[in-house]
Amino acid sequence: MTKKAENVIVGISIGDLNGIGSEVVLKTFEDTRMLEMCTPVVFANAKIISFIRKMLNVDIHIHGIDGLDQLVHGKFNVLNVWREGVNIEFGVNDENVGKYAIKSFTAATAALKNKEIDVLVTAPINKYNIQSEEFKFPGHTDYLDEQLEGDALMLMVHDNLKVGLLTDHIPVNEVASHLTEELIRKKITTVNQTLKQDFRVNRPKIAVLCVNPHCGDNGVIGSEDDTVLKPVLRQLFDEGVLTFGPFSADGFFGSSAYEKYDAVIAAYHDQGLVPFKTLSFGNGVNYTAGLEGIRTSPDHGTAYDIAGKGEADFNSFKEAVYLALDIFNNRNDYREITRNPLKTKEKQL
Repeated sequence: MTKKAENVIVGISIGDLNGIGSEVVLKTFEDTRMLEMCTPVVFANAKIISFIRKMLNVDIHIHGIDGLDQLVHGKFNVLNVWREGVNIEFGVNDENVGKYAIKSFTAATAALKNKEIDVLVTAPINKYNIQSEEFKFPGHTDYLDEQLEGDALMLMVHDNLKVGLLTDHIPVNEVASHLTEELIRKKITTVNQTLKQDFRVNRPKIAVLCVNPHCGDNGVIGSEDDTVLKPVLRQLFDEGVLTFGPFSADGFFGSSAYEKYDAVIAAYHDQGLVPFKTLSFGNGVNYTAGLEGIRTSPDHGTAYDIAGKGEADFNSFKEAVYLALDIFNNRNDYREITRNPLKTKEKQL
């Protein structure tokens, strides 16, 4: 049964409290119309969020709760994940604050896993101060990949532009060695399925970018595009996955060639994210595709340089909420359609 919009529960991990995460969350829901679209619950501490609200002079009422069974629709709920105070110094990289970012994130992930919330939107963390004996992951995505069913893939989304990655947070000098037939096939099929179930694209067209400059120039600048990438793309196309390329990355976005495709898959992090962020102008969203649970996040970091000054642009976080809600509805529709296929005439007889 489809949920009413205002009853869709959006779990929010608060991120680094010394960054702009709290500010973009509060500003997003300061507009009470947002509470007609969903019910937010922030995994943090109500007193701390109230303190930040007052510092930033954000006009929002905070409803503190001690359990998700106390959640109230139409309110800005803050779940007390911890009780003790936290020393907040905006703009400061603090390991102790990093621990609370992870407390928030792991609690929110558990709620998503247990279906106590419908979607998860994560505020920015600092990838350095979150590291500990209990949490040894480069960031959100890797932990979600371990905790939730499926294969995680970073998909950057802005309007009709969608950019996925074959490899993400690895050194550039290791990219080629990671590009195996198995990996390429897995990433492309994940994007293909995501476009169908989460974005309502019936026959997705996917462009894939080269690994090397000019696709290797027939082996002069590298052989990976000819020996690894092209054979997999041909096989997938023959199997009905509409993959095109590989295309030389240097002119692909500047020529607007990306507009002909439903998604673009880059070989490595900066090859995809530099043009994406240039085109999205701070309104992009990071979506963790390929998982049973739905998670989005803004496309920016902690922005320590403007933290606590009231200058943070909350559009990317708001777009992350919108996208999570759209995907939640699209995925429910897709499941309904595929769960109840039309019976054939023979079966009806």
